[in-house]
Amino acid sequence: PQHGTVSHYTNVHRRKVRRHRRKIITTKEASLLIITRNMARFVFIVTSLLLSTPATAFAPSNLQHAQAKSTSLRMTAGESGARDPVKVGVIGCGRIGIVHLGAINKAPGVVPVIVSNPTVSKAEDAAKKYGVAKFTSDAMEVITDPEVDAVWICSPSQFHADQIKACAANGKHVFCEKPIATDLAETVEAINACNEAGVKLMIGLQRRFDPNFLRVRRAIEEKEVGDTIIVKTCSRDPAPPPYEYVKGGGGIFNDMAVHDLDMTRFLVGDDPIEILAVGSCHIDKSIEDLPGSEAFDTASCIVRYPNGVNAMVDVCRQSSYGYDQRAEVLGTKGMIATDNVYPNTAKIYKNDYTGNADMPFDFFLSRYFEAYVTETEAFCKSLVEDTPVPCTGIDGLVALVMSLAADKSAAENRWVKFSEIIDQVYCTSPTECVLLAESDLFPAGFKPTGDLITDANDLILPDVDKQKEAGTFFDRFKKLVGSA
Repeated sequence: PQHGTVSHYTNVHRRKVRRHRRKIITTKEASLLIITRNMARFVFIVTSLLLSTPATAFAPSNLQHAQAKSTSLRMTAGESGARDPVKVGVIGCGRIGIVHLGAINKAPGVVPVIVSNPTVSKAEDAAKKYGVAKFTSDAMEVITDPEVDAVWICSPSQFHADQIKACAANGKHVFCEKPIATDLAETVEAINACNEAGVKLMIGLQRRFDPNFLRVRRAIEEKEVGDTIIVKTCSRDPAPPPYEYVKGGGGIFNDMAVHDLDMTRFLVGDDPIEILAVGSCHIDKSIEDLPGSEAFDTASCIVRYPNGVNAMVDVCRQSSYGYDQRAEVLGTKGMIATDNVYPNTAKIYKNDYTGNADMPFDFFLSRYFEAYVTETEAFCKSLVEDTPVPCTGIDGLVALVMSLAADKSAAENRWVKFSEIIDQVYCTSPTECVLLAESDLFPAGFKPTGDLITDANDLILPDVDKQKEAGTFFDRFKKLVGSA
């Protein structure tokens, strides 16, 4: 089934595959994990130290390959004064893949050289439309193509993690649509695969590149409205999706509210502490028989941030007046808010109506097309100039943690700390992680710190850009052991 089609959304095997592949630790295995956890953390420290060194005999061969590709891009730009184009491959020619192809064609200095889709006719059509030289039905042909510098992963979510790992193994930089994976353990594994190989990983969180939300972010950073007190966002779709899309989709917090939850973190500029979420069904009563938050078409969340800042999110699967995407920030010196985006600025003035001549954009692809272009340009710029990507693997991980915590909060009717969610992951190595069946398997010393990013950083290796900032192995070793 193709991404974005009804047949894709009716794929009832999607979650079953995840259940079979997910590894769950039982209580009987807990004692062994307790013994190995301290050793694993020591291995993490040594591994991250080794990965901070320049490419040497100690560094993974994939890291050397990726560094060589990155250096080649920079040298080309510096020696000639004109940059060679970044050559990319795109996996998936469904609606998201087509949007990215269109964005790549508009972005300067980027050339798509190969596309893939399981239904090869779709790949062929996309190649013809956008002038791509090669097309295939096999995603691995994109990943292993020697021309390709970076890969756009626009396939169905259940394939993301494996394709990210394959890109890392082949020294390819990665742009991946969210989510990185459909569970936390594989998310951590995929991020660490890229960080271990020394390739860049950017996650597609396109709302962060929307000029309206960026203007609000700038107002917060520059204190135009003073210190932040409350952040509000709303997302309301023009019409509810079909039953087949909702079934097995992970629920409203995972497939819808996750965008708004990430946006609150982006606007606040800090990491969240805990969340309270509720949901209900008002629009499509046919989904009420589905499990958990899949039965909700309306939901609200309160997210607590440091310094007493609260964020409020409301989402609904139907809006009678078009695609409703707004944000508001109240500060100590004022307030800033965004409006919806319309196809034009025309207004009508009549005795029975005054307002916009047309409804807001009625679909996210049209609403955020320019944001997709901007994020594409940002990733390509980071490749050519070897600068940090604007949306990291950690950003994708935290967005998933926030949506899972919201789901847990709604199910258990209580505040949920985000550290509770990240602590469910246990790793025996950077790329071998599992989910714990219980949250109280470890003694007090192994409990989460209560800080989301601290707990996440215990699991995630430093990415390629942080490795360069951290200095040599010996610099970091001296810092860790306190040597002069």
